[in-house]
Amino acid sequence: MSDWEKNVKKLVPYVPGEQPREKNIIKLNTNENPYPPAPAVQEVLEDFYADELRRYPEPTLYELRGALAQFHGVEPEQVFVGVGSDDVLAMSFLTYFSDADMPVRFPDITYSFYDVWCQLFAIDYEQVPVADSFAIEFGGYEGRCGGIVIANPNAPTGLALDTASLGRLVESHPECVVIVDEAYVDFGGESMLPYIERFDNLLVVRTFSKSRALAGSRIGYAMGSQKLIGYLLAARDSFNSYTMDTITQRIGVASVRDVEYFERGVARIVETRRWCCKRMQKMGFDFPETSTNFIFARHRDVPAEEIFTKLRDRGIYVRYFKKPRIDNYLRITIGTDEQMEKLFEALDVILSEAKNL
Repeated sequence: MSDWEKNVKKLVPYVPGEQPREKNIIKLNTNENPYPPAPAVQEVLEDFYADELRRYPEPTLYELRGALAQFHGVEPEQVFVGVGSDDVLAMSFLTYFSDADMPVRFPDITYSFYDVWCQLFAIDYEQVPVADSFAIEFGGYEGRCGGIVIANPNAPTGLALDTASLGRLVESHPECVVIVDEAYVDFGGESMLPYIERFDNLLVVRTFSKSRALAGSRIGYAMGSQKLIGYLLAARDSFNSYTMDTITQRIGVASVRDVEYFERGVARIVETRRWCCKRMQKMGFDFPETSTNFIFARHRDVPAEEIFTKLRDRGIYVRYFKKPRIDNYLRITIGTDEQMEKLFEALDVILSEAKNL
């Protein structure tokens, strides 16, 4: 090892879902929205002049923060915007947890970037086991700690918690910041947003990547008390004052203002999810009740890895996690009705072949 390498932080990075380069595939592995973003987004792109890019973007993101504040019924000073919710969460870990003298707690089965950020920022952490049913049990969060992070609905399980239980959790931990990651809340479950007026240590994080079909633009945001958001803004401006480009800011505003399109798109995915769940149950799959745009399923007879491989061979990508406790599950994003029908056609063949072996 070279001398300089001794001072380098060596990490096992987060591994995102595969982004295949092949054409004509069905991509159900990264929880992207199968429908296009709001029509107003296309209008922004058509009306944008390249000459505008010679200037720095507006650093406070005041128009996007204002649009989000109006949509959610909060003040602009209670909104923080970042380059995707990963950026918002990473900045939150750095701001609220890096100086904590007690461990941060989050479930052992959840979004797998949480422990990576803890390692990157040298944050002590504890992963609290979920139940065999994948339900989050609050007994493991008792006692003082340096912070708490709960994805609600959880990923990759899809299970949602009730806000009353989460409210009691926040109330019992005034010594630390509690982050509720609501990346999938638009598809089901209850939001903790009303509680930010009650608890000044509660941060609610959202994303445009799922329900707003803007994964390629990278827009995430957080809402909390003005004091809590103030600390986050100070940290961001100490790191990079120009975090979001001009085009993305305008795209975000256009998306937020088209409320009708947003609500119609979410309802469309929820309806597809409803009949897909019934279809999968008839095919022999088990899964927790989902409040997201995906289903976390295992087959009663055929191993998940085998199904994953055979679907991939047919140009259908789903997500497989080769990890303890969940290595016999597949996370399947809800696509269009046509895409899901093709998935079920492939599953019929794969399961039939396995039965006849």
